[in-house]
Amino acid sequence: MPNAKLMQGNEACTLGALAAGLKFYAGYPITPSTEIAEMCAEELPKIGGKFIQMEDEIGSIAAIIGASLTGRKSMTATSGPGFSLMQELVGYSSITEVPIVIINVQRVGPSTGMPTSLAQGDVMQARWGTHGDHPVVVLAPGNVKECFELTVKAFNIAEEYRVPVIVLTDEVIGHMREKVVLPDQRQIVVSNRAAPSTPAGYLPYKADQDGGVPLMAPFGAGYRWHVTGLSHDETGFPTNKGEVAGNLITRLMRKVEKAEPIIRDYATEATDDCDVLVVAFGSSAMSATSAVRQARAKGVKAGLFRPKTIWPFPEEPLKEIASRAKRVIVPEMNLGQLVLEIERLVAGKAPVERLGKVNCELFRPEEILAAIMGGSK
Repeated sequence: MPNAKLMQGNEACTLGALAAGLKFYAGYPITPSTEIAEMCAEELPKIGGKFIQMEDEIGSIAAIIGASLTGRKSMTATSGPGFSLMQELVGYSSITEVPIVIINVQRVGPSTGMPTSLAQGDVMQARWGTHGDHPVVVLAPGNVKECFELTVKAFNIAEEYRVPVIVLTDEVIGHMREKVVLPDQRQIVVSNRAAPSTPAGYLPYKADQDGGVPLMAPFGAGYRWHVTGLSHDETGFPTNKGEVAGNLITRLMRKVEKAEPIIRDYATEATDDCDVLVVAFGSSAMSATSAVRQARAKGVKAGLFRPKTIWPFPEEPLKEIASRAKRVIVPEMNLGQLVLEIERLVAGKAPVERLGKVNCELFRPEEILAAIMGGSK
């Protein structure tokens, strides 16, 4: 197995980005994501790419937006406080439709919190952190191999739909090591943004109103293109017309809504006949998997639903599975964020039990098992 390697999740994210065509990285060191910046600094110059350490996270996301405008696939990585600083420009990337990838390795918050400790408290921030209605896609790896796979997918989604894509890992996923067999580069599907064929008549934001994605010309290639964070028309220039602005925001949101059946990704275990459904993501899902298997060994019909796509959430698959369950348990390393979406989707058809934890320690399988067995006696 020539491509088998022992690696961290942060390393796998970096290798996935490089495999997807990353050519520009700008970032500011922050625990527990720093290994991503360090590796990009080493590897990008070898392939003609660029690495810049910025003065802060605001400058970092601004720089990757600028690089992406020139046609370069661009990425940054951060953790909680840095991700907070990036939020204004997440909105700018959304309204200007500039594809970028952000890897957020979650840690304990709020504020500086505990930089080296585990949490999953950025779920809602990833979706609603910036103001206004805006399109965004959030992917959540559950192991080291998925850090590679979902980072490749993040770049493909960003390029195809011209949206910011967030890879939401956490301290455990980012730092744990597993043996990963990497695919040959020729086996990896890599998407690139659709570009216009001629500058003549080019309108940078002309697209089908039902979620269409406009063609994207690189800056400096002879195309007239105005970029602004203001509401704009098809030319890219600002507009104060309510109808035009409304159509723009509706189209931006529709891009992701319409693509949800294509974008969504999830994994299940033993859900065909489950009475107790556990819904978990990231590092919490590792313990949940063990708990579900132990419950099965004890004769309790438990199952696991693990979303790899947090936003847009894979609604229909969860609804279908949850409709057969008698109980739903949601373990997460916060005091209740993903569970709000689960409660909305289950819609009272089964009781949804919150299992939150904010003491910086990973769920032990026996903790989730106790919750499963608690109502199954």
